[in-house]
Parts: sequence; structure tokens; C-alpha cells
Amino acid sequence: MKSPKTFWDRNAGRYDRFMRKDAAAYERLYELLRPVVRHKTVLELATGTGRIAKHIVRSADHIEATDASQKMIEQAKQGVKSTKLHFSVQDMFHLPYADQSFDVVIVSNALHIVPHPEKALIEFRRVLKNDGTLIAPTFTHAENSPWGNLQALALKIAGFPLHSRWTSAAYLAFLQQNGWTVCKSVVLQNSIPLTYAECKKVERR
Repeated sequence: MKSPKTFWDRNAGRYDRFMRKDAAAYERLYELLRPVVRHKTVLELATGTGRIAKHIVRSADHIEATDASQKMIEQAKQGVKSTKLHFSVQDMFHLPYADQSFDVVIVSNALHIVPHPEKALIEFRRVLKNDGTLIAPTFTHAENSPWGNLQALALKIAGFPLHSRWTSAAYLAFLQQNGWTVCKSVVLQNSIPLTYAECKKVERR
């Protein structure tokens, strides 16, 4: 089985074309994100080609946008002119940032494609300020439409690394079970539903 990094490196050049089908859902996602990141220091994980970061950078004070794929980051850097946006290759399970470095952490459409997502959430908690916000939208494949199921099958054949197949309710429960209070959630309708989740840390006792 090919590793997730190999899959994303192989598909970096065609990723934006593939995602055009989700344009309406993403426009709504940008609308939800902009007020949360306004005047904030932001870390985005699994940025891919940087589509989200580029659409919200005007609202933020600074965005560190990272991805495990070198090829994705090479695509993301193309045409970037904003000094508020920095792209780099990082492992979301072992981040180089100090504790409580960011006001907002965004991990979009990634927790369903990594093994042991609960371990990634521990690292997000570490780098997020105590009063910060985690924004974790993800595709909830268990609620696919018939067309979404066909897409998912095609992706599986291509080597897409789907590790978690959640319903929206199960995904939100997963976040809550792993130390987060879900303050806001919205299901953005798509061939594969996109569940937006805005979270705060649960205080540890």
C-alpha cells in the first residue's frame, strides 16, 4: 500500500482541478473561517496547495501553512505575494512550534485520512493557546450520496488513504471524546458531506 505522502506527492499537480467540484462548499467554508481568524495568528495543517490559506490570509495577522507533502507545498508557494503567509513541510504529529503558539489551528479535510487522528489532536492541543480555537472541517464519508460513493470508490482505486469513515454525528463525538468542546458545527452539503467543526479545549483536571 502506498503511503499517504506518496499519494499526495503524485497528485499535487492535479489537486486543484479535482477540487473544483467542491467550489460551493469551499466558498461557504471561507465565509465561516474569516471571522474566526481575523487579526489572529493561525496554523494550518494539511494545507495541500494552500487554497484555504490563500483565501483567508487577508483576515489573519499571520498564517503558518504546513503539509507533509513537499510537492503540495511547492504548488502552494506558486504566486504567493503576501508576507503574512508562510508555507513549509511539517509533520502534524511532531510540530516544531512552541507550546501555545497559535490563536487558531485549522486542520481541514485531513483527520479522516491520517492513522491515529486522536494522536494528532494531542499535538494540536499543545501548540494552541488555552483560549484558542481549533477548526477541523472534514469530509464525513459515511453519509455519502450515491455519486459520493462512486467518487470514494475511484479514490480508493487510486490509492486514497481513507482511515476513518465517520457520519457527521460520529465525527463530532470523536472530537468531544478526545478533549474538545464543539462550539459550532455545520454540515456543508456536497457529494461527500463536509462537516465543519469549531472547537475549544476542554480544561484538564
